[in-house]
Amino acid sequence: MPKIKRALLSVYDKTGIVEFAKGLLEYEVEIISTGGTAKKLNENGIKSRAISDVTGFPEILKGRLKTLHPNILGGMLAQREDSAQMEETGLFGIDLIDLVIVNLYPFERTIAKKDVTLLEALENIDIGGHTMIRAAAKNFLSVAVVTSPSQYDEILDEIKNNQGEVSIDLRKELAAEAFSRTYKYDVAINHYLTNNLNQESTFPERVILNFEKVQDLRYGENPHQHAALYREVGHDVGGLSKAKQIHGKELSYNNIIDLEAALGVVREFEEPCAVVIKHTNPCGVAIAKTLSEAYLNARSTDPQSAFGGIVGLNRIVDSETAQAVVELFAEAIISPGFEPEALKILQLKKNLRLIESEVMDITNTPDWDFKRVQGGVLLQDPDFFKINEIKFRVVTNRSPSEDEWAALKFGWKIAKWVKSNAIVYSTRDRTIGIGAGQMSRVDSSMLAVEKAKRMGHSLQGTAVASDAFFPFRDGVDAAAEAGATAIIQPGGSIRDEEVIQSADEHKMTMVFTNVRHFRH
Repeated sequence: MPKIKRALLSVYDKTGIVEFAKGLLEYEVEIISTGGTAKKLNENGIKSRAISDVTGFPEILKGRLKTLHPNILGGMLAQREDSAQMEETGLFGIDLIDLVIVNLYPFERTIAKKDVTLLEALENIDIGGHTMIRAAAKNFLSVAVVTSPSQYDEILDEIKNNQGEVSIDLRKELAAEAFSRTYKYDVAINHYLTNNLNQESTFPERVILNFEKVQDLRYGENPHQHAALYREVGHDVGGLSKAKQIHGKELSYNNIIDLEAALGVVREFEEPCAVVIKHTNPCGVAIAKTLSEAYLNARSTDPQSAFGGIVGLNRIVDSETAQAVVELFAEAIISPGFEPEALKILQLKKNLRLIESEVMDITNTPDWDFKRVQGGVLLQDPDFFKINEIKFRVVTNRSPSEDEWAALKFGWKIAKWVKSNAIVYSTRDRTIGIGAGQMSRVDSSMLAVEKAKRMGHSLQGTAVASDAFFPFRDGVDAAAEAGATAIIQPGGSIRDEEVIQSADEHKMTMVFTNVRHFRH
């Protein structure tokens, strides 16, 4: 293990750098530093050798060029065990650099700012720092590279415990982290520039994924499968990857999938909204003046299926809502927060997972949806838009009443979150019956009716939402027989006239959306 004799410090994030430099001086390490870092050290009484003294060349181009020089990179790249290379460094007067401390310009943070300009983004692409990190990491057999303030204490402890040396195991670990950092940095730049190109297709020819692990999960879809949650780097859209668990046992893969569905449903509404999710499908959804009323109405749609479900809420949970939730076993609750009294009630259930997550505006979404296939991945635009963007078209003789319009729009919002084939019976503020995941649309309709009747709900005067068109009139006939008076669907079947005729015969009103909501 080579002893650390000389270190180069060039950091944008100066957190802890003064204390770290003082620690190096205790072991008589010579410090070389660049402009801003040197200023910070000098202000704190720490002398360092200026980079220009090493290169024999001043920093130029407003600091764009200062470290890309043989006297710097040669000191990092020279292989100590190669006598010919050592002879060359002596011949050209290149001092060996044993420790490199560099962190990069904050490109990711810069592009996350609202209204960032292209020039501002470009100025925050680090060149010299990036190059030095890679050079030092390549030569980790002789050089230690540090890319984060979080590594400072470990380095100082290593030097202290090893008489001024850093072990090969730690240098290898640091090198791996360094290449991971430069990779993530380059991916962020690639994504930013790609998204700023005027392309005919919104999908690039090559997709580079960049995710960092948030946490290991309890298990995957089944207990014999392992799983973990990752966050996409550089895409600050919030959601589950930034959610905070404040109580309960650890999350599983299925919990995450259901929590995502719960967030998706409640973000559709500005009013207090509650949903109970089971196997990614809503068992019931409701809006109301109070959160507790919304939850009770949502649960009442299908309390049998709601047992052991995931509860999603778009308001901070109060004690009344908390008391209502604990009446029926739930796996998890996700909401923007919990009042102290509500927490006391909910934390009596030691296994109940409580998750805090911002309920974002529906238009604040990732660029793409991903789905893994064997040997590849599918990308698509996310299925998000505001309901006022839909051009509704009444196609029957009768137009919807005010209550029917409200029920139709409510049901249409919910149908998007139900697995195809999806049928939703609803009033203006709650679901009455939901049919999901059937191979036939008629089967979904029959299932929704059966569930509603089994729970004692009347379907008289309800509205029906269908995620795709009715291919035959039998679906309309079944809805009319159940008591529904209004239907909303995309339209587009070759039998649309037959379907519309059926609605007119039953004195129903029907609205086309020209938007389909398949959810596989």
